Amino acid sequence: MDNELEQLRQQLDGVNMDLLKLINQRAEIVQQIGAVKEKQGINRFDPVRERDMLTELTQQNEGPFENSTIEYLFKEIFKASLELQHDDHRKALLVSRKKQPDNTVIDIKGDKIGNGGFQHVMGPCSVESYDQVAQVAEAVKRNGINFLRGGAFKPRTSPYDFQGLGLEGLQILKRAADEYGLAVVSEIVNPAHIAQALDYVDVIQIGARNMQNFELLKAAGETDKPVLLKRGMSATISEFINAAEYIISRGNGRIILCERGIRTYEKATRNTLDISSVPILKQETHLPVMVDVTHSTGRRDLLLPAAKAGAAIGADGIMAEVHPDPAVALSDSAQQMDIPTFDQFMKELDAFAPRKGMQQD
Repeated sequence: MDNELEQLRQQLDGVNMDLLKLINQRAEIVQQIGAVKEKQGINRFDPVRERDMLTELTQQNEGPFENSTIEYLFKEIFKASLELQHDDHRKALLVSRKKQPDNTVIDIKGDKIGNGGFQHVMGPCSVESYDQVAQVAEAVKRNGINFLRGGAFKPRTSPYDFQGLGLEGLQILKRAADEYGLAVVSEIVNPAHIAQALDYVDVIQIGARNMQNFELLKAAGETDKPVLLKRGMSATISEFINAAEYIISRGNGRIILCERGIRTYEKATRNTLDISSVPILKQETHLPVMVDVTHSTGRRDLLLPAAKAGAAIGADGIMAEVHPDPAVALSDSAQQMDIPTFDQFMKELDAFAPRKGMQQD
């Protein structure tokens, strides 16, 4: 009896090895299919094909497993195969951590983002006048910050809202930034405007509403300027990463990802800050990640705790909006800090997350 049992076990071991070889052979074919689908732009998951394969298997099944068991087993194999195709896709992305294990560190006028320090990008929502921007620039510099943001081109939900000063706004930003030794971060919304903006901005911002404006992404990718890419308000993390891939695929790897909240059913805040996206993005990509606490919360009283959360979870920096007199701001008055509030904000944030090592590789 013991000899018979041992013989059966040896047969089973042999079948296990045959199954292992067949499963890996199948996986290799699946990878080849995935590569072909990638080239052709075909969706990896094909439910009709899966149903046809299951039907054929159950029709050929002669037991002892029931058809329901055969379907369950092969569905698990199909699921693993689909995940394998997704893993291959992630490995192939230029922004993938698997493609480049080391962090991308971006140098902007001597300040580095992505090297383990904690940077800040501050300024008004919209550029309204030189005096307005200059007041904010002075406060930004006084608080030891070297990045001045401001909207010159403003994509707004309503066509009747203030749309920004355009090129004049960029000229104002550049003038104030030069006077205080700051780098300019400003949003560009039209590929045709990128060429003229290069003389005025140090960082091209692509906003949430343009995250999948593929022509704009391509145009930004053809420059040598750093690009701050914001997550779309309804975008998945995978879609966000692929938007960055559009930029890097055109030759520009100086990309900063920015989580700015996503749209959910919650109305207590302007958007819902997906704080967990920060470590996911840093695990999946080699790019630096910032958090926009203004657009994610839409509330002045939540800016500091949201910024602390960003620092605690490993973000490379935060963005927030500052205006000399938010009550009369031409856009988003409820979410901007006045200068005294900003000074206190920075004092408390620096106490919580000291800015160390910013000038080091």
